[in-house]
Amino acid sequence: MSYVRFENVKKIYHAGEVDIEALSGASFEVEKGEIAAIVGASGAGKTTLLNILGGMDKLTSGRVFLDNREISNLSQRELTTYRRYDIGFVFQFYNLIQNLTALENVSLATQICKDPVDSAQILREVGLADRMANFPAQLSGGEQQRVAIARALAKNPKLMLCDEPTGALDYNTGKAILKLLQDTSRRTGMTVIIITHNQALTAMADRVIKVRNGSIYSVEKNDHITPVEEIEW
Repeated sequence: MSYVRFENVKKIYHAGEVDIEALSGASFEVEKGEIAAIVGASGAGKTTLLNILGGMDKLTSGRVFLDNREISNLSQRELTTYRRYDIGFVFQFYNLIQNLTALENVSLATQICKDPVDSAQILREVGLADRMANFPAQLSGGEQQRVAIARALAKNPKLMLCDEPTGALDYNTGKAILKLLQDTSRRTGMTVIIITHNQALTAMADRVIKVRNGSIYSVEKNDHITPVEEIEW
């Protein structure tokens, strides 16, 4: 069985008198340990997919599974627990708490999960051994994004969801962040889903899911994965 599974998922938003169909029958699967890239233009439905999978939004119809558990029928309370224990989130903006150090930001996340990884160890692994006592304002954008990734990894999640994780970063820093995600997935077997509008990044993914106008129009397995450091865009 696939690790992540969407079955004919529809999402309709009601805006006054108007119904907006953000997803219209989306179906795809991702295997355990894969990096999947979800690509498409702005407004295609990528973030809606991610929010439903992450338990931040409810679908209108269809079914969604993670690790053989149907998450599309969970209550709000169950979804809170699901987000807390099973999902790591990395967004375009880092959402760090400004008056906490890098180590404290990561440690905060470990206090609400079952089987956390040591915060200092994770910060060392993401290359921030000498930045643990720094506050976010004392860190570069790339360093802040590394803290955000460390915070997500420290939860030891089943699934890492990344929404445009390099969107606020320069080219070289963005590549370093993607390499970190690729290396971590390969080393730990963690499943990673990355949303991007950058087609070039599909070369690093095991599976490429293309979204257009709320529909999945192709799912391709990538047999020739490129190390991030060799990708140009």
